[in-house]
Amino acid sequence: MNTALSLGYSPCPNDTFIFDALVHGKIDTEGLHFEPILEDVETLNRWAFAGDLDVTKLSYHALAHLTHRYRLLEAGSALGFGCGPLLIARRPLSTADINAGPIGIPGQLTTANFLLSLAFPQANHKVEMLFSDIEDAVLRGDVVAGLIIHENRFTYAQKGLTCLTDLGAWWERQTGLPIPLGGIAVRRDLPADVQQRLNRALQRSVEYALAHPEAAMPYVRQHAQAMDDDVMRAHIRLYVNDFSRNLGTTGRQAVAQMFRMAYEAGVIPHYSTDFFIN
Repeated sequence: MNTALSLGYSPCPNDTFIFDALVHGKIDTEGLHFEPILEDVETLNRWAFAGDLDVTKLSYHALAHLTHRYRLLEAGSALGFGCGPLLIARRPLSTADINAGPIGIPGQLTTANFLLSLAFPQANHKVEMLFSDIEDAVLRGDVVAGLIIHENRFTYAQKGLTCLTDLGAWWERQTGLPIPLGGIAVRRDLPADVQQRLNRALQRSVEYALAHPEAAMPYVRQHAQAMDDDVMRAHIRLYVNDFSRNLGTTGRQAVAQMFRMAYEAGVIPHYSTDFFIN
């Protein structure tokens, strides 16, 4: 059965890498057809609160608020060790300096901001901005520190900036689990067979990309034009891994632990584990 779905994901290399085969007919999609909509993750997070997209990339922080509307697919997640957000500045800062802020963040609903809130609960002076603008805002002195994600972890040191805290490492010390950054969610009100077909098709797309990494690079470059190829490939290696093929028991445990901690910290209003696709 042919089914058309709106599909939101970011122009970041890890997303274009895993979705290339899905949206360009390189794998069996079981009759599913897609309308790709590429936006930064925080925009996708905001749209998800209105249920605007059938399938969408979401920060896990945003998904924690939206488990009544979306289910998490087994495939497509950005989750792993050594890949968390970094808090950077022009010079070393004390905890008091960090708490005083202001800190540039890539969005209130990002997993990065959730981790910052856990590690520095008194750091409340935050300024939302596009993730790719944060380094320059720190360099100009617009903010005293910046919370960086994605490919910026590969470029900040070249600009003379210093890492204050690796929040992914902080999470790993607290939990011993991989850090859940973002996942792919499907609307709960779509038919169950559509959800299952989608999950299988996305897993095929991830597996195709990992087996044929160069095949996706033209699409990756198209949406990351200002990025060096080496940075693109490093970005993909960091965020696309076995957890992207399938969350598995450890991946599910990590996501559930994050949501539980968010609930206990009063960040989300409810907690359940009824959000994984069956």
